[in-house]
Amino acid sequence: MMDVSKRFDVESAKKQMEGDRITVGLAICGVSSGGLPVFEALKKARLGIPVVRVGCIGMCYNEPLVTVRQKGKQSIYGKVTIDNVQTLIRCIKAGKECKELLICHDIKELEFYKKQKRLVMENCGVTEPLSIDQYVAKGGYSGLAKVLGMKPAEVIEEIKKSKLRGRGGAGFPTWMKWNILAGKTGKKYLVCNADEGDPGAFMNKTVVVSDPFRVIEGITIGAYATGASEGFVYARAESPLAVETIGKALEIAYENNLLGKDILGIKGFDFVLRLQRGAGAFVCGEETALMNSIEGRRGMPRPRPPFPAEKGLWGRPTVINNVGTWAHVATIMRMGADSYAKFGTEKSGGTKEICLAGNIVRSGIIEVPLGITLGEIIYDIGGGTPPGTQFKAVLTGGPAGGCVPKELMKTPLDYETLQALGSIMGSGGMVVLTSRDCMIDTARFFMGFTQVEACGKCTPCREGTKRLLEMLTRIKGCEGKPEDIEKIRLLAEYVRDNSLCGLGQNAPNPVLSTLRFFRKEYEEHIEKKRCCATPAPPKAAAGPRKGK
Repeated sequence: MMDVSKRFDVESAKKQMEGDRITVGLAICGVSSGGLPVFEALKKARLGIPVVRVGCIGMCYNEPLVTVRQKGKQSIYGKVTIDNVQTLIRCIKAGKECKELLICHDIKELEFYKKQKRLVMENCGVTEPLSIDQYVAKGGYSGLAKVLGMKPAEVIEEIKKSKLRGRGGAGFPTWMKWNILAGKTGKKYLVCNADEGDPGAFMNKTVVVSDPFRVIEGITIGAYATGASEGFVYARAESPLAVETIGKALEIAYENNLLGKDILGIKGFDFVLRLQRGAGAFVCGEETALMNSIEGRRGMPRPRPPFPAEKGLWGRPTVINNVGTWAHVATIMRMGADSYAKFGTEKSGGTKEICLAGNIVRSGIIEVPLGITLGEIIYDIGGGTPPGTQFKAVLTGGPAGGCVPKELMKTPLDYETLQALGSIMGSGGMVVLTSRDCMIDTARFFMGFTQVEACGKCTPCREGTKRLLEMLTRIKGCEGKPEDIEKIRLLAEYVRDNSLCGLGQNAPNPVLSTLRFFRKEYEEHIEKKRCCATPAPPKAAAGPRKGK
């Protein structure tokens, strides 16, 4: 097998990562919580230790995060703001630990990480995102090097053995798409869907911003296995940090012969990968609408069949996988399919990145083995809901997902089980709801989002979501009629069964799932003219600063 590490300054990279240094998490959550001024303040302090930016380690509830390794001892500090960073600086200069900001010395100490399995996210918050040397030092591109010694069909068989399913929606087996594409001749395309427009979901952006070369490596492996010669990373322009990071990473990959002509010196292995910015339409997360957008057309879904693997971009065979799927490909080829498939379930191998949001103590980006129960995610990893609240339900799968009530928290995280409950895995967003959340209002919020974002091409979705929103609004305002419940159910089922694309087909899920599990709340709004959701106290007591 080719030794890729000889092409890079791996030894220096290891010394950088293992030696004394200060890292600041500056992924999306770190920047939005005020990490940039903290980073600048630490650099200006001239501490005699390198101060570098890294991605997101996952515990967004403690951002901004600063890790200090000094004299061989590591300390991880949380909620470091411009107001208290000088306290930390004084401690660093004195060679002391800043106890008032200290979270832990090793993330393995925290309950948040004990049930996680970080395969794809192992570098997130550890390596400098745009350091190709550090990525290779951590095993990066060893997967591609292994692949180059295999036949394309053997690579696809390895993906099959891993039981990898698409991490962006319905969970279609990845190897099947690849196998279809590999059997086609002529021009073929690969697409990385980095659109991610779900409210409360940013796991794909986190991987892109924290470890972009893993995604690029995965796509390149896919190109070798399928014979595709050209590809696109489709990222929405509304996510400037993700767009900037993946754009620079692509430039670095080209500079190091990891993309382009005769990749890694292999004659005839040519692959061109470009960045394509999207304008921010939620519907462009649907693969056929995404293809229209890349082609310069209006982002509207196409009827299927033909499926993209048969007829995609510019009429040529195309495989579309999302960020998570491509990142898992690189991970699988590095660790081996058998080792990867030890995690997960009988039908679905590996892990899943989840964005844990809503009313939960420990929000953030987690990576868990498929098959873990929802209760383990909510209570053991997330720490439950804030003081003074009671857990009520979790919405899985974003605005096209469904609400699973607290009575069903023994439900395993897998595609089939969630679908049977009227929800979906989706790209991995989870929104936690408490006794203070009205389920009609929850369904109305997500229906409102979908209605605004619908492309308007097909009548069931265009008109149906609008009428559903109107009826939900009336019921929320305690102006509904008893017969509205049955009308909502029938219309929601019609929209689900007759819409053109996955967006419309799954749009009624929040409505149907809340009707199924929380029908009493609908009836109380209509019959008793009141909402049973517990109102928030006038001034909620502050919870603990750091959830461990």
